[in-house]
Amino acid sequence: MSDPVFTRGKTPFADRDVLSDRYTPDELVGRDTELQQYTDYLEPAIWGEDPNNIFLYGKTGVGKTAATRYLLSHLQQDVKQYSDTEIESVYINCDGLTTSYRVAIAIINSLRDPANKIGESGYSTSEVYEMMWDELESVGSEHDATKNVIVLLVLDEIDHTEVGEDSILYQLSRAAEQNTLDSTRVGVIGISNDLTFSDRLSPKVKSSLCQKKIFFETYEADELREVLAQRATIAFKEDALDQGVIPLCAAYGRKQSGDAREALDLLRAAGDIARNDNREIVTEEDVNEGQSRVQREGIIAGVRSLHDHSRYVLYALVTLSAKGQTPARTRKIHERYTQICDIAGVESLTSRRVRDFLRELDMLGALTISERNQGEAGGHYYEFELDHALETIVTALEETIDDIGMHESLSSNTRIG
Repeated sequence: MSDPVFTRGKTPFADRDVLSDRYTPDELVGRDTELQQYTDYLEPAIWGEDPNNIFLYGKTGVGKTAATRYLLSHLQQDVKQYSDTEIESVYINCDGLTTSYRVAIAIINSLRDPANKIGESGYSTSEVYEMMWDELESVGSEHDATKNVIVLLVLDEIDHTEVGEDSILYQLSRAAEQNTLDSTRVGVIGISNDLTFSDRLSPKVKSSLCQKKIFFETYEADELREVLAQRATIAFKEDALDQGVIPLCAAYGRKQSGDAREALDLLRAAGDIARNDNREIVTEEDVNEGQSRVQREGIIAGVRSLHDHSRYVLYALVTLSAKGQTPARTRKIHERYTQICDIAGVESLTSRRVRDFLRELDMLGALTISERNQGEAGGHYYEFELDHALETIVTALEETIDDIGMHESLSSNTRIG
């Protein structure tokens, strides 16, 4: 028998899964103010009263979804001490569900047995809404008529879905008023990374929702240390982390806009590096190496999610960088971008739109912007250059390059395989 390819050796981990998004801790730290406000808004449900519609706003990785899972778990457990109320929750991630029709189908299927789920075609919008009401009503009708049955619908990333006057939000918020449901009371919990989402709701929808809002601020470095220390106690063996590991992970996380998810990913990556080296101790050097890996993976994923023209603009900057022609001004990038569009067989956009895409790429972290001021003679302008290794950005653009071909500046560059 040949030697095994995979074997277990030394590891710093006690339970690596504790550092994943799926894990909900027994106690949430660093979010005391938000949790208290959230608890107050959920309070009517424990009394069997009409629940509030609650909307959570904040950037990615600030604890909105974790707080929701944590409090709903406690709410559903705590209500068991009262015989007159039943609370159920339904979680829907709206990423990719761009229409209310699709969100309604997701709600239906989450309430049905796997064998009775429906597809996304063959039904009118009115038929889908009717089925949704039937499924929500059935939750209440399964219980004694004297019970108050509450369904809390969690619509995560709700900003991905249309918000017109006939949207799913309007339909759900009007259920009680229109006597659509008899046995079930429904509350909506919307979660959005878009701080302006509420502004895009029509006055009619806003009025109908009567939403309670909670804004989750980004984590400060000391709050991130608290979050990381809590998870590390369970995730790692005793004394598996050098003293500087958690502060360094927290500092990186704070630099990335206070994102706890990224800080936890970094801590896990550092642990993986130690385990791959057959070590039981995680060092600061592991954190620094892990940061490079996480940043590389993040920029690749971010670039691949961009609009085609954003990627064409980045591709243009890549070709200039490969020839040592960066930093480059917008005019030069626009010229090369136009060539890329010609190759792709699409119409190029204006120089102004290219500037918009460059700012988007700067926010993503794919490039850096330098402001230049040459006085009255040279004028005021901006220059752009890649903020990552050329090979990393080319990897991120692999699909684009495969589709339209490799530019000659790259094919002659020895750094590109």
